[in-house]
Amino acid sequence: MTTSPAPLDGVRVLDLSRVLSGPYCTLTLGDLGAEIVKIEEPTRGDDIRGMLISEKLGLSTYFLGLNRNKKSVGLDIRTPEGREIILDLARKSDVVVENFRAGVMERNNLGYDTIAEINPTIIYCAISGYGRDGPDKDRPGYDPVVQAESGLMSLTGEPDRDPVRTGISLIDIMTGMFAGQAVLAALYEREQSGQGQFIDVPLFDTSVNMLSQAATTYLADGTVMGRVGNSNLNAMPVGVFQTTSGAFTLAMTTDRQFERFCNEVLEQPALLEDPDFKSNALRVDNRERLEAILVEIFATGPREQWLERCASAGIPAGPIRDVAEALESPEVAGRNLITEAMHSGAGRVRMVRSPMHFSRTPTVDPVGAPLLGEHTEEVLRGLLELDDGAIENLREAGAIK
Repeated sequence: MTTSPAPLDGVRVLDLSRVLSGPYCTLTLGDLGAEIVKIEEPTRGDDIRGMLISEKLGLSTYFLGLNRNKKSVGLDIRTPEGREIILDLARKSDVVVENFRAGVMERNNLGYDTIAEINPTIIYCAISGYGRDGPDKDRPGYDPVVQAESGLMSLTGEPDRDPVRTGISLIDIMTGMFAGQAVLAALYEREQSGQGQFIDVPLFDTSVNMLSQAATTYLADGTVMGRVGNSNLNAMPVGVFQTTSGAFTLAMTTDRQFERFCNEVLEQPALLEDPDFKSNALRVDNRERLEAILVEIFATGPREQWLERCASAGIPAGPIRDVAEALESPEVAGRNLITEAMHSGAGRVRMVRSPMHFSRTPTVDPVGAPLLGEHTEEVLRGLLELDDGAIENLREAGAIK
Protein backbone atom coordinates (compact mmCIF):
# COMPACT_ATOMS: atom_id res chain seq x y z
CA MET A 1 0.00 0.00 0.00
CA THR A 2 1.33 3.45 -0.92
CA THR A 3 1.75 5.77 2.05
CA SER A 4 0.59 9.32 1.47
CA PRO A 5 2.67 12.29 2.65
CA ALA A 6 2.14 13.55 6.20
CA PRO A 7 -0.78 15.98 6.67
CA LEU A 8 1.39 19.13 6.77
CA ASP A 9 3.90 18.06 4.13
CA GLY A 10 5.02 21.18 2.25
CA VAL A 11 4.28 23.61 5.12
CA ARG A 12 7.29 25.52 6.43
CA VAL A 13 7.34 26.95 9.97
CA LEU A 14 9.86 29.54 11.09
CA ASP A 15 10.20 28.79 14.79
CA LEU A 16 11.50 31.72 16.87
CA SER A 17 10.28 30.25 20.17
CA ARG A 18 12.11 28.72 23.09
CA VAL A 19 11.64 26.78 26.33
CA LEU A 20 8.21 25.07 26.36
CA SER A 21 4.98 26.62 25.07
CA GLY A 22 6.26 27.65 21.63
CA PRO A 23 8.41 24.56 21.07
CA TYR A 24 5.48 22.34 22.05
CA CYS A 25 3.38 24.06 19.38
CA THR A 26 6.01 23.48 16.71
CA LEU A 27 6.63 19.94 18.00
CA THR A 28 3.04 19.01 17.13
CA LEU A 29 3.32 20.72 13.73
CA GLY A 30 6.58 18.91 13.03
CA ASP A 31 5.06 15.54 13.93
CA LEU A 32 2.40 16.31 11.32
CA GLY A 33 5.05 16.77 8.65
CA ALA A 34 5.73 20.52 8.64
CA GLU A 35 9.32 21.62 8.07
CA ILE A 36 10.40 23.36 11.29
CA VAL A 37 13.30 25.81 11.02
CA LYS A 38 14.23 26.59 14.63
CA ILE A 39 16.18 29.81 15.19
CA GLU A 40 18.45 29.74 18.24
CA GLU A 41 20.86 32.21 19.79
CA PRO A 42 24.14 30.98 18.27
CA THR A 43 26.30 30.68 21.41
CA ARG A 44 23.96 29.06 23.95
CA GLY A 45 20.81 28.17 22.03
CA ASP A 46 17.41 27.53 23.55
CA ASP A 47 17.53 28.04 27.33
CA ILE A 48 16.45 24.48 28.04
CA ARG A 49 19.57 23.05 26.39
CA GLY A 50 21.13 23.55 29.82
CA MET A 51 18.34 21.86 31.82
CA LEU A 52 17.96 18.21 32.86
CA ILE A 53 21.28 17.07 31.41
CA SER A 54 21.30 13.29 31.01
CA GLU A 55 24.19 11.50 32.71
CA LYS A 56 23.97 8.83 30.03
CA LEU A 57 23.61 11.03 26.93
CA GLY A 58 25.30 14.25 28.06
CA LEU A 59 22.38 16.17 26.53
CA SER A 60 19.29 17.91 27.84
CA THR A 61 16.43 15.44 28.03
CA TYR A 62 14.11 18.47 28.32
CA PHE A 63 15.31 19.72 24.93
CA LEU A 64 15.27 16.24 23.35
CA GLY A 65 11.61 15.73 24.18
CA LEU A 66 10.41 19.02 22.66
CA ASN A 67 12.52 19.49 19.56
CA ARG A 68 12.46 16.38 17.40
CA ASN A 69 11.88 16.86 13.67
CA LYS A 70 13.37 20.36 13.71
CA LYS A 71 16.32 22.05 11.99
CA SER A 72 18.48 24.25 14.20
CA VAL A 73 19.88 27.50 12.79
CA GLY A 74 22.24 29.40 15.08
CA LEU A 75 21.43 33.04 14.36
CA ASP A 76 21.60 36.28 16.36
CA ILE A 77 18.45 38.24 15.50
CA ARG A 78 19.82 41.30 17.33
CA THR A 79 22.31 41.93 14.54
CA PRO A 80 21.20 43.71 11.33
CA GLU A 81 22.45 40.77 9.30
CA GLY A 82 20.55 38.31 11.49
CA ARG A 83 17.33 40.29 11.12
CA GLU A 84 17.71 40.26 7.34
CA ILE A 85 18.11 36.48 7.38
CA ILE A 86 14.90 36.17 9.44
CA LEU A 87 13.04 38.32 6.92
CA ASP A 88 14.41 36.26 4.04
CA LEU A 89 13.30 33.06 5.78
CA ALA A 90 9.88 34.58 6.54
CA ARG A 91 9.39 35.29 2.82
CA LYS A 92 9.74 31.55 2.19
CA SER A 93 7.68 30.36 5.17
CA ASP A 94 4.01 29.67 5.80
CA VAL A 95 4.02 30.16 9.57
CA VAL A 96 6.01 32.12 12.15
CA VAL A 97 5.82 31.07 15.81
CA GLU A 98 7.36 33.17 18.60
CA ASN A 99 6.89 33.43 22.35
CA PHE A 100 8.66 36.63 23.34
CA ARG A 101 7.13 39.29 25.52
CA ALA A 102 4.96 41.91 23.84
CA GLY A 103 7.05 44.42 21.92
CA VAL A 104 10.26 42.39 21.70
CA MET A 105 9.82 41.38 18.07
CA GLU A 106 8.62 44.87 17.12
CA ARG A 107 11.74 46.42 18.68
CA ASN A 108 13.80 44.10 16.50
CA ASN A 109 11.76 45.08 13.41
CA LEU A 110 10.42 41.53 13.15
CA GLY A 111 6.82 42.00 14.30
CA TYR A 112 3.75 40.86 12.42
CA ASP A 113 3.25 44.09 10.50
CA THR A 114 6.82 44.00 9.17
CA ILE A 115 6.68 40.36 8.17
CA ALA A 116 3.16 40.59 6.72
CA GLU A 117 4.33 43.43 4.50
CA ILE A 118 6.86 41.16 2.80
CA ASN A 119 4.69 38.02 3.00
CA PRO A 120 0.94 38.81 3.16
CA THR A 121 0.06 35.11 3.41
CA ILE A 122 2.09 34.52 6.59
CA ILE A 123 0.40 32.97 9.63
CA TYR A 124 2.07 34.69 12.59
CA CYS A 125 1.43 33.01 15.96
CA ALA A 126 2.49 34.93 19.07
CA ILE A 127 2.50 33.09 22.40
CA SER A 128 2.97 35.08 25.61
CA GLY A 129 2.02 35.18 29.25
CA TYR A 130 -0.75 37.75 29.11
CA GLY A 131 -1.35 38.59 25.46
CA ARG A 132 -0.31 41.37 23.11
CA ASP A 133 -2.62 43.98 24.62
CA GLY A 134 -4.20 44.66 27.98
CA PRO A 135 -2.75 45.85 31.30
CA ASP A 136 -0.38 42.90 31.83
CA LYS A 137 1.06 42.56 28.33
CA ASP A 138 4.57 43.55 29.51
CA ARG A 139 4.71 41.03 32.36
CA PRO A 140 6.74 37.83 31.94
CA GLY A 141 4.49 34.78 31.94
CA TYR A 142 5.47 31.67 33.89
CA ASP A 143 3.34 28.57 34.23
CA PRO A 144 3.26 28.34 38.08
CA VAL A 145 2.27 32.00 38.45
CA VAL A 146 -0.43 31.72 35.79
CA GLN A 147 -1.84 28.59 37.43
CA ALA A 148 -2.14 30.55 40.67
CA GLU A 149 -3.61 33.74 39.18
CA SER A 150 -6.12 32.02 36.93
CA GLY A 151 -7.78 30.06 39.74
CA LEU A 152 -6.63 26.69 38.42
CA MET A 153 -4.31 26.03 41.37
CA SER A 154 -7.17 26.60 43.81
CA LEU A 155 -8.82 23.45 42.44
CA THR A 156 -5.81 21.17 42.84
CA GLY A 157 -4.77 19.45 46.07
CA GLU A 158 -6.35 18.26 49.29
CA PRO A 159 -9.12 20.44 50.77
CA ASP A 160 -7.35 20.93 54.12
CA ARG A 161 -3.95 21.78 52.65
CA ASP A 162 -2.44 24.49 50.44
CA PRO A 163 -3.24 24.53 46.70
CA VAL A 164 -0.65 22.85 44.47
CA ARG A 165 0.28 23.26 40.83
CA THR A 166 0.31 20.35 38.41
CA GLY A 167 3.41 18.17 38.39
CA ILE A 168 4.32 19.24 34.87
CA SER A 169 3.96 22.69 33.29
CA LEU A 170 0.51 21.87 32.01
CA ILE A 171 -0.46 25.43 31.05
CA ASP A 172 2.64 25.81 28.88
CA ILE A 173 1.79 22.54 27.15
CA MET A 174 -1.90 23.34 26.71
CA THR A 175 -1.04 26.80 25.38
CA GLY A 176 1.23 25.15 22.82
CA MET A 177 -1.61 22.83 21.84
CA PHE A 178 -4.10 25.70 21.49
CA ALA A 179 -1.51 27.59 19.42
CA GLY A 180 -1.02 24.59 17.14
CA GLN A 181 -4.78 24.26 16.72
CA ALA A 182 -5.04 27.96 15.88
CA VAL A 183 -2.25 27.66 13.29
CA LEU A 184 -4.02 24.75 11.62
CA ALA A 185 -7.30 26.70 11.53
CA ALA A 186 -5.54 29.72 10.02
CA LEU A 187 -3.85 27.56 7.38
CA TYR A 188 -7.24 26.09 6.48
CA GLU A 189 -8.84 29.53 6.28
CA ARG A 190 -5.98 30.77 4.11
CA GLU A 191 -6.91 28.13 1.56
CA GLN A 192 -10.23 29.95 1.18
CA SER A 193 -9.15 33.59 1.47
CA GLY A 194 -5.54 33.53 0.32
CA GLN A 195 -4.66 35.77 3.27
CA GLY A 196 -2.51 35.33 6.34
CA GLN A 197 -3.31 36.61 9.81
CA PHE A 198 -2.02 37.27 13.32
CA ILE A 199 -2.74 34.81 16.16
CA ASP A 200 -2.46 35.71 19.85
CA VAL A 201 -2.45 32.79 22.34
CA PRO A 202 -1.64 33.75 25.96
CA LEU A 203 -0.92 31.38 28.83
CA PHE A 204 -3.36 33.26 31.07
CA ASP A 205 -6.26 32.95 28.64
CA THR A 206 -5.52 29.26 28.24
CA SER A 207 -5.48 28.65 32.00
CA VAL A 208 -8.79 30.48 32.49
CA ASN A 209 -10.31 28.36 29.72
CA MET A 210 -9.13 25.23 31.53
CA LEU A 211 -11.31 26.10 34.54
CA SER A 212 -14.03 24.39 32.47
CA GLN A 213 -17.06 23.47 34.61
CA ALA A 214 -15.63 25.42 37.57
CA ALA A 215 -15.93 28.58 35.50
CA THR A 216 -19.45 27.92 34.21
CA THR A 217 -20.65 26.92 37.70
CA TYR A 218 -19.49 30.25 39.10
CA LEU A 219 -20.75 32.30 36.15
CA ALA A 220 -24.18 30.65 36.33
CA ASP A 221 -24.75 30.40 40.08
CA GLY A 222 -21.94 32.25 41.83
CA THR A 223 -20.76 28.96 43.32
CA VAL A 224 -17.01 28.68 43.91
CA MET A 225 -15.72 25.14 43.53
CA GLY A 226 -12.89 24.08 45.81
CA ARG A 227 -10.37 21.29 46.23
CA VAL A 228 -11.47 17.70 46.77
CA GLY A 229 -8.11 15.97 46.36
CA ASN A 230 -8.48 12.73 44.41
CA SER A 231 -12.24 12.73 44.82
CA ASN A 232 -14.73 14.48 42.56
CA LEU A 233 -17.30 17.21 43.11
CA ASN A 234 -19.77 15.74 40.64
CA ALA A 235 -19.57 11.97 40.98
CA MET A 236 -18.97 9.26 43.58
CA PRO A 237 -17.26 6.98 44.21
CA VAL A 238 -14.14 8.51 42.68
CA GLY A 239 -10.76 8.42 44.40
CA VAL A 240 -7.52 6.72 45.35
CA PHE A 241 -7.59 3.77 47.71
CA GLN A 242 -4.90 1.78 49.48
CA THR A 243 -4.83 -2.01 49.39
CA THR A 244 -2.52 -4.55 50.97
CA SER A 245 -0.22 -4.30 47.93
CA GLY A 246 -0.40 -0.70 46.73
CA ALA A 247 -2.75 2.09 45.72
CA PHE A 248 -5.19 2.30 42.85
CA THR A 249 -7.75 4.77 41.56
CA LEU A 250 -11.29 4.21 40.42
CA ALA A 251 -14.02 6.39 38.97
CA MET A 252 -17.67 5.92 38.13
CA THR A 253 -20.45 8.31 37.26
CA THR A 254 -23.67 6.33 36.90
CA ASP A 255 -26.01 4.44 39.19
CA ARG A 256 -25.73 1.38 36.95
CA GLN A 257 -21.98 1.31 37.49
CA PHE A 258 -22.44 1.66 41.25
CA GLU A 259 -24.82 -1.28 41.25
CA ARG A 260 -22.29 -3.51 39.50
CA PHE A 261 -19.57 -2.12 41.74
CA CYS A 262 -21.40 -3.09 44.92
CA ASN A 263 -22.52 -6.51 43.67
CA GLU A 264 -19.50 -7.72 41.71
CA VAL A 265 -16.48 -5.81 43.03
CA LEU A 266 -17.22 -5.22 46.71
CA GLU A 267 -19.68 -8.11 47.08
CA GLN A 268 -21.64 -5.76 49.35
CA PRO A 269 -25.17 -5.56 47.87
CA ALA A 270 -26.48 -4.05 51.11
CA LEU A 271 -24.82 -0.75 50.17
CA LEU A 272 -27.39 -0.37 47.41
CA GLU A 273 -30.15 -0.19 50.00
CA ASP A 274 -28.45 2.49 52.07
CA PRO A 275 -30.53 5.67 51.71
CA ASP A 276 -27.35 7.78 51.64
CA PHE A 277 -26.15 6.03 48.47
CA LYS A 278 -29.34 5.61 46.41
CA SER A 279 -28.23 8.05 43.69
CA ASN A 280 -25.07 9.75 42.50
CA ALA A 281 -26.25 13.06 43.97
CA LEU A 282 -26.74 11.43 47.37
CA ARG A 283 -23.36 9.73 47.18
CA VAL A 284 -21.74 13.09 46.45
CA ASP A 285 -23.53 14.63 49.44
CA ASN A 286 -22.37 11.75 51.65
CA ARG A 287 -18.90 11.48 50.18
CA GLU A 288 -17.01 11.22 53.47
CA ARG A 289 -19.11 8.35 54.79
CA LEU A 290 -18.86 6.40 51.55
CA GLU A 291 -15.10 6.96 51.33
CA ALA A 292 -14.63 5.69 54.88
CA ILE A 293 -16.53 2.49 54.05
CA LEU A 294 -14.50 1.91 50.88
CA VAL A 295 -11.19 2.58 52.63
CA GLU A 296 -12.00 -0.15 55.14
CA ILE A 297 -13.09 -2.66 52.48
CA PHE A 298 -10.18 -2.15 50.07
CA ALA A 299 -7.64 -2.51 52.88
CA THR A 300 -8.62 -6.17 53.23
CA GLY A 301 -7.19 -7.43 49.94
CA PRO A 302 -4.42 -6.99 47.34
CA ARG A 303 -4.59 -4.46 44.54
CA GLU A 304 -4.52 -7.14 41.85
CA GLN A 305 -7.70 -8.69 43.24
CA TRP A 306 -9.61 -5.42 43.22
CA LEU A 307 -8.41 -4.44 39.75
CA GLU A 308 -9.40 -7.84 38.34
CA ARG A 309 -12.86 -7.52 39.83
CA CYS A 310 -13.23 -3.97 38.51
CA ALA A 311 -12.17 -5.07 35.02
CA SER A 312 -14.62 -7.96 35.08
CA ALA A 313 -17.45 -5.66 36.15
CA GLY A 314 -16.57 -2.92 33.66
CA ILE A 315 -15.63 -0.42 36.39
CA PRO A 316 -12.92 2.11 35.35
CA ALA A 317 -9.93 1.52 37.64
CA GLY A 318 -6.17 1.42 37.41
CA PRO A 319 -3.00 1.22 39.50
CA ILE A 320 -1.13 4.31 40.71
CA ARG A 321 2.19 4.19 38.85
CA ASP A 322 5.32 6.27 38.85
CA VAL A 323 6.80 7.40 35.53
CA ALA A 324 9.01 4.33 35.15
CA GLU A 325 6.15 1.95 35.86
CA ALA A 326 3.93 3.77 33.38
CA LEU A 327 6.49 3.79 30.56
CA GLU A 328 7.33 0.12 31.11
CA SER A 329 3.68 -0.92 31.40
CA PRO A 330 1.96 -3.43 29.09
CA GLU A 331 -0.46 -0.69 28.01
CA VAL A 332 2.36 1.51 26.71
CA ALA A 333 3.96 -1.48 24.98
CA GLY A 334 0.63 -2.52 23.51
CA ARG A 335 0.14 0.91 21.97
CA ASN A 336 3.76 1.14 20.74
CA LEU A 337 4.07 4.51 22.46
CA ILE A 338 7.84 4.35 22.80
CA THR A 339 9.84 4.93 19.64
CA GLU A 340 13.44 5.70 18.72
CA ALA A 341 14.92 8.64 16.86
CA MET A 342 18.44 9.02 15.49
CA HIS A 343 20.32 11.87 17.16
CA SER A 344 23.44 13.31 15.56
CA GLY A 345 25.44 13.17 18.78
CA ALA A 346 23.82 10.47 20.92
CA GLY A 347 22.81 7.86 18.35
CA ARG A 348 19.42 6.22 18.78
CA VAL A 349 17.39 7.92 21.53
CA ARG A 350 14.16 6.53 22.97
CA MET A 351 11.20 8.89 23.26
CA VAL A 352 7.42 8.97 23.46
CA ARG A 353 5.87 9.18 20.02
CA SER A 354 3.02 11.38 18.88
CA PRO A 355 -0.46 10.34 20.07
CA MET A 356 -2.00 11.29 16.70
CA HIS A 357 -2.90 8.45 14.34
CA PHE A 358 -4.05 8.79 10.74
CA SER A 359 -5.36 6.04 8.48
CA ARG A 360 -3.93 7.53 5.28
CA THR A 361 -1.54 10.40 6.06
CA PRO A 362 0.59 9.29 9.03
CA THR A 363 2.78 11.41 11.25
CA VAL A 364 6.43 11.48 10.27
CA ASP A 365 9.09 9.11 11.59
CA PRO A 366 10.88 11.08 14.31
CA VAL A 367 14.32 12.59 13.81
CA GLY A 368 16.24 13.42 16.98
CA ALA A 369 16.43 16.97 18.30
CA PRO A 370 19.18 18.93 16.52
CA LEU A 371 22.54 20.02 17.84
CA LEU A 372 22.86 23.77 18.25
CA GLY A 373 23.28 25.27 14.78
CA GLU A 374 23.41 21.82 13.18
CA HIS A 375 21.50 22.99 10.11
CA THR A 376 22.68 26.61 9.85
CA GLU A 377 24.66 26.20 6.64
CA GLU A 378 22.19 23.69 5.19
CA VAL A 379 19.32 26.17 5.53
CA LEU A 380 21.34 29.19 4.38
CA ARG A 381 22.63 27.36 1.31
CA GLY A 382 19.61 25.27 0.42
CA LEU A 383 16.74 27.60 1.30
CA LEU A 384 18.28 31.04 0.82
CA GLU A 385 20.88 30.00 -1.78
CA LEU A 386 23.74 31.80 -0.03
CA ASP A 387 27.27 31.05 -1.20
CA ASP A 388 30.47 30.55 0.82
CA GLY A 389 31.31 34.25 0.75
CA ALA A 390 27.92 35.36 2.03
CA ILE A 391 28.00 32.79 4.82
CA GLU A 392 31.49 33.87 5.86
CA ASN A 393 30.35 37.49 5.93
CA LEU A 394 27.53 36.52 8.31
CA ARG A 395 30.01 34.71 10.51
CA GLU A 396 32.36 37.70 10.63
CA ALA A 397 29.42 39.99 11.50
CA GLY A 398 28.54 37.78 14.46
CA ALA A 399 25.14 36.86 13.05
CA ILE A 400 26.04 33.16 12.98
CA LYS A 401 28.76 31.11 14.63
